[in-house]
Amino acid sequence: MKKKKDLYSEWLFFLLLYHIIKLLPRSWGKRLGRALGYLIYRLDRSHRQLALKNLALAFSQSLNLEERKKIAAASFKHFGEMMADFLKYSSLPPAKRRSLIRAQGLEYFYQAMSHQKGVIIISAHYGNWEVASYFLSLLGSLNVVARPLDNHLLEKILRKIRTSLGAKIIYKYEAARPILRSLKNKEIVVLLIDQNVLEDTAIFVDFFGCPAATTPAAAILALRSQAPLLPAFCQPTPQGDFLVEFKPPLFPPQEEGYREEQILQITQRCTKIIESQIKKAPEYWMWFHNRWKTRPSSPNKTPHEVDYESQ
Repeated sequence: MKKKKDLYSEWLFFLLLYHIIKLLPRSWGKRLGRALGYLIYRLDRSHRQLALKNLALAFSQSLNLEERKKIAAASFKHFGEMMADFLKYSSLPPAKRRSLIRAQGLEYFYQAMSHQKGVIIISAHYGNWEVASYFLSLLGSLNVVARPLDNHLLEKILRKIRTSLGAKIIYKYEAARPILRSLKNKEIVVLLIDQNVLEDTAIFVDFFGCPAATTPAAAILALRSQAPLLPAFCQPTPQGDFLVEFKPPLFPPQEEGYREEQILQITQRCTKIIESQIKKAPEYWMWFHNRWKTRPSSPNKTPHEVDYESQ
């Protein structure tokens, strides 16, 4: 648990950064974010090693060490730029926000909504996921499921920013009832399902060729509500705006079946869609997250730690 002094230090640093970025031109703020991201990459050895470890697990057969290092550094820089741009974007007037976002595959969204069951958007910590909330809120009543930050002071600020972009926040603990209520009201619910979860709440599916502890929440909620699952991702474009891309929806089976097997199959399909998206532009994903931390009880454990900067 963090000390009170550390919580306030993080809060003050974030507030200072937030107000600086709001005052800067957008292009300058993005450069500042990339510079901070790269600085963390150079100074934070533990997270740099974790990113390289994850990249070695995912791409050891297709990318050499130098290529993996390049992606790791780009991932840190992108995260810094993404956070800076998110803060700047939240301070822009609505007309400017809208002009910076365009969509692809919007017909898939309307196809999913036409079933009158609401829609569960599945996505990942990829690209500019925070910015996507504003565009999604223009399409319907939006609910974003999130885990609260450990720093309650930062969480208060982040919640305010997120709600200013049109999202209602549902915290992941005891979220089932408000999610099902939202879907019954034909609303949009967003779930990011690409992060590690504890074994007692996880099912293990293949992710980059390795079992990954994954939340079954999206599959369970889809089966209970009969709401379609709609993959969607947001990323920056060379033109400087954002592209929200919708994929074809997944419709849960209506017939009676072996429920555990259905949950596993649906979760695996969703995870493979996320993997496919990450492979297109791996620098846009958070490789410094400990995605494979939780291991299955029975299979072999992961190898001992090594220096992934020289392997």
